[in-house]
Amino acid sequence: MNHKLNVVIAAVALAAATQVSAQEVVKIGHVAPTSGGIAHLGKDNENGARMAIDELNAKGVSIGGKKVKFELLAEDDGGDPKQGTAAAQKLVDSKVSGVVGHLNSGTSIPASKIYSDAGIPQISPSATNPKFTRQGFKTTFRVVADDVHLGGTLGRYAAKELKGKSIAVIDDRTAYGQGVADEFEKGVKGAGGKTVAREFTND
Repeated sequence: MNHKLNVVIAAVALAAATQVSAQEVVKIGHVAPTSGGIAHLGKDNENGARMAIDELNAKGVSIGGKKVKFELLAEDDGGDPKQGTAAAQKLVDSKVSGVVGHLNSGTSIPASKIYSDAGIPQISPSATNPKFTRQGFKTTFRVVADDVHLGGTLGRYAAKELKGKSIAVIDDRTAYGQGVADEFEKGVKGAGGKTVAREFTND
């Protein structure tokens, strides 16, 4: 996970290199839910980002021939779209050079417009909703497969490789869970398999 965040933060730094001309401190934003039901995931991501920043600073990085020090500005979006857009605007106002986050698709998508309008690169380590990177924003990136590829591949695998004949699908009705489950079901049917039930739980 730390290696993945190192790559993400390095990518944000490179994408923001044109903004570094006169500054020695490069502010990198990080947004994830560090409160609420999945705070443990958000805190893990934030800790990984801090470790990656520490490692980059220990190496001594130069951008455009200028020595820079990275500073992490972390915000909590609580997994809530309204809180997510408020956090995004706060990072824009703080003049970050790039953003790692958000964790969830439901917060990443509305925040992406704010970052795009400000010309700030955003790389989500985990948002999978296809809409996130299909809005046409040149500042929006992901490092994981989207729901179409993730869910569809798993569905085809269940039908073809595991030889599933009658498959039940259960999802937690979150934006992530439902998106992956929908594409899984399409993948199963596309591979000649059959889904016999669709049930729901909570996250």
